[in-house]
Amino acid sequence: MSLVLDAGALVAVERGEREVLALIKQELRDGRAPRTHGGVVGQVWRGGAGRQAILARLLPGLDVLPIDVELGRRAGMLLGRAKRTDVIDAAVVLLAADGDIILTSDPEDLRALAVAARADVDLVRA
Repeated sequence: MSLVLDAGALVAVERGEREVLALIKQELRDGRAPRTHGGVVGQVWRGGAGRQAILARLLPGLDVLPIDVELGRRAGMLLGRAKRTDVIDAAVVLLAADGDIILTSDPEDLRALAVAARADVDLVRA
């Protein structure tokens, strides 16, 4: 099991939400880096390390993947199957493997994508 983070999870980190921080810390203690992608970082990064100190400290400990051509194409195909439009959310779902947890502020939006991807993941509200 691994932890995959969407933008809502990173916003919860910035707000200092204890439950979210505890999940991320446990993942790191277990020797696993929580995963996300650069598009998610772009959704939340606004002011640099001075204004977003907590997030700035967390980012080096994450496995931040690029949305490259392969992931972009897979995300586009998933969006077509799910009849959705948010490529950032689709790419988050595609980072998850069966049994993973996706920490999200939008479990309803990601559920349709997870179903279309046939991903057996847990969607946990951040």
